[in-house]
Amino acid sequence: MRRPRLALVPGEPAGVGPELCTRILAGTHPADLVVYGDTDVLRDCASRLGIALPAFDAVEFPSAAATTPGQPDPRNAVAVIAALEAAARDCLEGRIDGLVTGPVHKASVNAAGIAYTGTTELLAKQSRRDVVMMLARPGLRVALATTHLPLRAVPDAITPASLETTLRVLHAALREDFGIASPIVAVLGLNPHAGEDGVLGHEEIETIAPVLAKLRAEGFDLRGPLPADTAFLPAKSRGFDAVLAMYHDQGLPVLKAGGFEQAVNITLGLPYPRVAVDHGAALDIAGQGIADPSSLVAAIAHCARMAAHRRERAA
Repeated sequence: MRRPRLALVPGEPAGVGPELCTRILAGTHPADLVVYGDTDVLRDCASRLGIALPAFDAVEFPSAAATTPGQPDPRNAVAVIAALEAAARDCLEGRIDGLVTGPVHKASVNAAGIAYTGTTELLAKQSRRDVVMMLARPGLRVALATTHLPLRAVPDAITPASLETTLRVLHAALREDFGIASPIVAVLGLNPHAGEDGVLGHEEIETIAPVLAKLRAEGFDLRGPLPADTAFLPAKSRGFDAVLAMYHDQGLPVLKAGGFEQAVNITLGLPYPRVAVDHGAALDIAGQGIADPSSLVAAIAHCARMAAHRRERAA
C-alpha cells in the first residue's frame, strides 16, 4: 500500500512553523509531504539555520511582505489562510490524504481584517461538517464539548443537542480513525464534583446525564458525568479511550502537563484526517533554531496512521 500523501501547511511565516517544517523536510517521515506555503521562507530559514533542505513538492502561496522571524505582518495573513483553504480543498477532492498544520497567529490574521477564531472552525465551515477538537498525547486523548469560548458562555453552549452531536462524532472517530471497536469514553461534569447531586449545579442532572442515558441505550459505553478533579487519576484514566471535557481549560492543562512536546491537536468529523501541532507560533523564539519539532513529528505520524486506516476501511 502506498504511503499517505499529506499536505503540510507551515502557518505563520514569522513564527516557528517554517523552522519546524524545514527540520521535518530534511529528515525522514512516514508520508509523502506537499508543502502549501511560501517555499522561499523555508529556504531562507534552512540557510539561516545551516540545514541542507532537499527537493520537496510544494504548492506556492507567496507572502505579500518580507518575513522577519518574531515579527508577524498582517499583510501575509491572506496567504496563510489561502494555503490552509487550498490544502483542505485538495483533501476534500481526494488529491491529498490528510492535512497537517503548523501554528497560525490569530492576532495577525484578525489584524488583516479576516474573521478567524481558529483553524478547526475554518475547516468545519469549509467542509460543512460538525467537528470536535481532540488533543492527544501518548496515553491520553481529551476531546472538548466547547472550544474557544469565554468561561461565562460555556454553560449556555452545552445543550442536549450539541452534546449528543459531539459524542456521536467522537465515538465514530474513535472507531473509524483509531480502530477502537468499542470505545470507552469518560464524560466530565461541568461543575465541581460533577454538581454533587445538584448542590453545586444542575447541568449534570438536566443536560449531561440524560444525553448519556440516551446514547447508552444505543450501545455507547459512556462513563459519567465524572468529577474532573479525579477523572484523570492514572488508575481511572487508563481505562478510558478518550475523555470528553466540557470546556477548554478543564481538560487540556492535564494533557499538556503530562507531555506537551508530544501533544497534537486533531479535528474529528472532517472527511479527511487533520492533525495540528499543539502549540502557538512561539514568536519569542522564532528564528533562533531552538524550537522543538516533537509535536510536528507526532502530528505527521498521527495523520499518516489515520489516513492509512481510512484507506484500509475503504478498500
